[in-house]
Amino acid sequence: MHAAALAAAGLDGWRYLRLPLPPELFAETIRALPAAGFRGVNVTIPHKEAALALAGSASPAARAIGAANTLSFEPGGAIAADNTDAPGLLAALGERWRPAGRSALVLGAGGAARAAVYALREAGAADVAVWNRTPERARALAAALGARAVERPGRADIVVNCTSVGLADPDATFKALPLQADSLDAGSCVVDMVYRDGGTRLLEAARTRGADVVDGLEILVAQGAASFERWTGTTAPREAMRAAVGADAST
Repeated sequence: MHAAALAAAGLDGWRYLRLPLPPELFAETIRALPAAGFRGVNVTIPHKEAALALAGSASPAARAIGAANTLSFEPGGAIAADNTDAPGLLAALGERWRPAGRSALVLGAGGAARAAVYALREAGAADVAVWNRTPERARALAAALGARAVERPGRADIVVNCTSVGLADPDATFKALPLQADSLDAGSCVVDMVYRDGGTRLLEAARTRGADVVDGLEILVAQGAASFERWTGTTAPREAMRAAVGADAST
């Protein structure tokens, strides 16, 4: 995705590399990257909390969420942390599904769920409910970010699946999530952070019943575009990024 973006933007001297790092080498390696010519890194599990702790400065979003997925290296080697998952979700929802004044349901209590709750609350959602298989985790997240924990989710205007259900077993959706197919109807929007070729069963069921759907690939592109723009100062070529991700998902 980023390689396609760099090519489309004409940034011929730039490269995007994969750097597998064990946790014990994370801090040492990241601190060495600015001197090696890196402008920044995307960070994924299990390093997001460590990335925030390592940074000398952090955006309000990263601080509130408690995790960073994007580090940028400033002149002199200073490290700045941000979380582009939150704006990525809002960008993927678009103007049609702006959260302001709407109700929302977030499924899960991990890092993606924290970003989703933060984004929805900051965008003015009237109510954000959080469900997790472990109620204590849902309550902790809700208390930290101004949402409310629920044991039996009701209908919501916007539903965001931040669990891994549907990733390994596409048929597991309605066995593992507290959702009824008839709650995903016209007048609602269903977002699935999980993405697979052809979409997930959750999105398939929602689409069949008339709901609007947002595929996880759209969020991946949106958060990647935000990182790209922070590092390069160039508008991200989102269509090229989307095309690259779509081609990769279908192979």
